[in-house]
Amino acid sequence: MAKDTCPVQTTLQYLSDRIASGVLTDPKVRRICESIRMLVEEISLGEAGDGHMAAIDDLMAEFENRTPDDAAIKTRDFLKQVLSDHREVFVSHIETRNCPSHDCGVIAPSPCQMACPAGIDVPTYLALIAEGKDDQAIDVIREDNPLPWVCGLVCTRPCEMMCVRGRIDTPISIKFLKAFAAERALSDRRYTNPTPAPPNGKRICVVGAGPGGLTCAYYLALMGYKVEVIESLPFAGGMLMVGIPRYRLPREVIDREVAMIEDLGVTFSFNTRFGTDVTYEEMKDRGTDAFFLAIGAHKAWDLGIKGETDFPKVIDSISFLKNVALGDRHAPGKHVVIIGGGNVAIDAARTSLRLGADKVTIAYRRSREQMPADIEEVEQAEEEGIAFAFLTIPTEITGSDGRITGLACIKAELIAKKGTDRLAPVPILGKEFTIQADAVIPAIGQYVDDNGMTAFDAVNWTRRGTIEVNHASMETSMPGVFAAGDAVSGPATVVEAIGGGKRAADAIHRHLTGMPQPRMPKIPVRRRKVPMIEMTAAEKMRLSRPVMPMLNVDRRRTTFQQVELGYDEAAVRKEARRCLRCDACRRCGKCVEICRDKMGIDALHLGYLDFDHPVKTDFRMTAENCITCGACAANCENNAMTLEEKEGKRMLKLCGTILNEQEIQTCDACGARLPSAQYMAFISDKTADLTQKAEQRLLCNDCQRRLSAKNHVPTRPVDPI
Repeated sequence: MAKDTCPVQTTLQYLSDRIASGVLTDPKVRRICESIRMLVEEISLGEAGDGHMAAIDDLMAEFENRTPDDAAIKTRDFLKQVLSDHREVFVSHIETRNCPSHDCGVIAPSPCQMACPAGIDVPTYLALIAEGKDDQAIDVIREDNPLPWVCGLVCTRPCEMMCVRGRIDTPISIKFLKAFAAERALSDRRYTNPTPAPPNGKRICVVGAGPGGLTCAYYLALMGYKVEVIESLPFAGGMLMVGIPRYRLPREVIDREVAMIEDLGVTFSFNTRFGTDVTYEEMKDRGTDAFFLAIGAHKAWDLGIKGETDFPKVIDSISFLKNVALGDRHAPGKHVVIIGGGNVAIDAARTSLRLGADKVTIAYRRSREQMPADIEEVEQAEEEGIAFAFLTIPTEITGSDGRITGLACIKAELIAKKGTDRLAPVPILGKEFTIQADAVIPAIGQYVDDNGMTAFDAVNWTRRGTIEVNHASMETSMPGVFAAGDAVSGPATVVEAIGGGKRAADAIHRHLTGMPQPRMPKIPVRRRKVPMIEMTAAEKMRLSRPVMPMLNVDRRRTTFQQVELGYDEAAVRKEARRCLRCDACRRCGKCVEICRDKMGIDALHLGYLDFDHPVKTDFRMTAENCITCGACAANCENNAMTLEEKEGKRMLKLCGTILNEQEIQTCDACGARLPSAQYMAFISDKTADLTQKAEQRLLCNDCQRRLSAKNHVPTRPVDPI
């Protein structure tokens, strides 16, 4: 079996070939294989239910009791091997109705959903938002992410990076649509929790109330567990509260979504440091059955340059942002230099500006193109007047009498180094200079603080200083102890921590109920099948991503009010309708090939279907040449391309978008439906040398035959579609 080939599809093809070849001569063996093939095909089509694997097991047991010939033995051994080695893949297909390798094309997941670390069913919730069903959209999101409003404001949007619409114009604004739906559902009092399972009597201790810990607590509470969260801060949220400034993420947003988790019975112990205020032994004495470590990465790396420890105004970015979040509203200085190029550096710079700094400069040792910070955050910082010094390597913090006077730097150039494609910054001799500064804030990365973790002595740590886990189950090397978030990955994103917390909750449940742990991370689940939204090709092409309304720059520079004001409702509904519904169309390009190569019409200008070499796409151009023959629809495995008849018109649709519509003709003699005039003309041209028109009338097959027989005129009637 090829390494990347889906075992379900491989098994289906193998059984089909064995059955078709006739090598299975034993009638009972053949019947068993045909039955297994049927069940596997239903699994590959996303049509399988809970009993399919049990039915396959029963058939394999029956197969085992046979004493067949060599061909049957070979078939049986193959099936035993694949079902043993890849059982989780078969089960995953049944439970998620997704095939991650795309070999089972009908259930190939959308790129946006596969890119989401939490596995959110993006196409489904966008379709619901487009229809104004915001509360239903939030229900879909919270099956995979309990913090949709938070993520709608601060997610790094890996889903948008993979959005297929971006190959046509610009990606769907997935993140902000999520935020709108969450805010609207809360405002309408329709943001509600699912009904949790009855209490099962088991207790879980979650250490850390950041996004990973909150997520794990949420899903465990839904499964009936009693969850207690230990948090050293005076509130829940972790880095959401003390690492992300309020102008990006208002505190009220976090509080509201945390309150939803508390409503499920999750309890919080704030201002409580694990290992000091409460110990592992105390929690075990309370009856704790499992632990989840979500302690984050709250320690900042040192710069390692001269003068770093000599001045009180050298403040690491994590401490700086935390102090501001806890109420310190003093400017760090008048001339502040931030060292780093990530989102934390941008946050520290924009926060310094809001606190009253006269000038803020970000010094980054690489180029603008290599800057890891979100491009929108960088642009907003520039709008607010923050300066950037690229290709700048700090060498020393200078000053006297405990006061900083400047940051000594050297100019760098990017040089290709052996073994890597990424250019590395190398100092240019003689290019030294100094940036005026009275405060320096390093923001070059964070690491995990393991204080208080001594009780978890059987937990292994990596060389990077992170907790070592099985990434499929988030299990540590210590039984009953699980971990996720920045403590495992190192500094990462909110949505990655959420995805890890969700996996850990499932793994803890498996551990405490005696179920085996998965050997691979779960595949994202397609939560619903929402009908396509009908719209014209012109409208689909005309819609464009709206511009985000922003707080005016003067207020942004002086307050912590939310900068991005959000779309209005009309813009949200339109933006959601831009979605191409990639959960239905897997972009195989077969429709284009059929139309262009088989029919010779070339009506489908869908350049975005070619991932590697996308060319112009224009849905409107289809109507110029399309004859509504339906060949493309007939060959679409996913029913993304359809040919429908409604209100006297025959319409070709791609995921609800009307590519072409033509009047339905009827037989002049009997009134039977006929193909479109364009299709009739196409067939007439193709068969002009074989067909003689009997009469200048539109006639169906039967009427043409009767007329031909009456007049003895040879004719070749056209089958209506």
